[in-house]
Amino acid sequence: MSLELTVPRLAESISDAVLVEWLKPDGAAVRADEPVAMLETDKAAMELASPGAGVLRHARQPGDRVVVGDLLARIDAASAGPSPAPPVEAPAGNGEGTARDAPALSPAVRRLVEEHHLDPASIPASGKGGRLLKEDVLQHLERGASGGAEASAPAAAERAASAGPDASGAEPPAAPVPESPAAPEQAADDERVVPMSRIRARIAERLVRSQQTTATLTTFNEVDMSAVLALRARYRESFEKRHGVRLGFMSFFTRAAVLGLAEVPELNAEIRGSDIVYRRRVHMGIAVQTGRGLVVPVVRDADRMSFAGIEREIARLAERGREGTLTIQELSGGTFTVSNGGVYGSLLSTPILNPPQSGILGMHKIEKRPIAIDDQVAIRPMMYLALSYDHRLVDGEQAVSFVVHVKERLEDPERMLLDV
Repeated sequence: MSLELTVPRLAESISDAVLVEWLKPDGAAVRADEPVAMLETDKAAMELASPGAGVLRHARQPGDRVVVGDLLARIDAASAGPSPAPPVEAPAGNGEGTARDAPALSPAVRRLVEEHHLDPASIPASGKGGRLLKEDVLQHLERGASGGAEASAPAAAERAASAGPDASGAEPPAAPVPESPAAPEQAADDERVVPMSRIRARIAERLVRSQQTTATLTTFNEVDMSAVLALRARYRESFEKRHGVRLGFMSFFTRAAVLGLAEVPELNAEIRGSDIVYRRRVHMGIAVQTGRGLVVPVVRDADRMSFAGIEREIARLAERGREGTLTIQELSGGTFTVSNGGVYGSLLSTPILNPPQSGILGMHKIEKRPIAIDDQVAIRPMMYLALSYDHRLVDGEQAVSFVVHVKERLEDPERMLLDV
């Protein structure tokens, strides 16, 4: 008797994926619900678990493009007895040594350390409970760029050349994203060529499509952040003690945006064919930069959440984004997006829409500047707001009104608590 491991139903707009790697080799004994394979879609990487105990028989190879319902493997339950699983199993691949640490590593981290032949134990870990994050590995590689990186680069290039772009999860030639003009082995001495991942290719494709299919316009304003800073300083310690999460800026930004969307519902709507679809709930996308690129996990029903609930959910999603473990569901269904470029020092920018959404609010660096208050010059912590919107659906007056609503609530945050 055999069980089948098939490609599960993905997000509504995603029907295919790439089998990135087998976490258990062909013929290995596996337990029920044990992760055995890694799939990568346009939006995220996901682990697939065995549907039962038995011996794993691969039906597809790493690099294969698969669609929903495709057979990936069979689990032969009858053979499970004589082939007990070893306590620690190395995944199929050419990594040596790093596989022994696989149980403590996320799939994204494991792939990175194996690709660069790194010892995870030698890399300082910053995650909870000493967990190694992908950012830790990337920083370790940057620090060693002048030394160990040169030694591992030729091997990485050789593997990339022999495996081909599909084996590393890159977008196939049919995708409408230009590929690198030269293969890794053809790169000049002062160049490093790597295949574009499916997620990076998808980001590029969506950004270009957004510019081509929407009538994007951006309006700006500035906010005096004095009241928010004072409120955070006053309640930060008690807030964290009571709710178990630090009081950041994103809860203020998200709550202000939610209230602004109640006043301008067009920004929480989308164009669907010849219809306008107005959303009754606010599913807030929060742009997060990770080692794999920009991802936008979604805080669902943000309009029903408290400040503490928003902060907890953003912290949870950000952690999963850094670890590369966000699911398709956590990345789908957003109705509006907030992007805080200020954490990287951005003073002003024009965010790009994430279709089919009709608006994205950009927050920026808080910087002390002289401004006029009651005909007097005062130094205040100021921040620029930037709202990019689809002018096909949202009029300029509505866009400006939304930004003003956000500005007023951030400058008087008690209004958000009273919902006025």
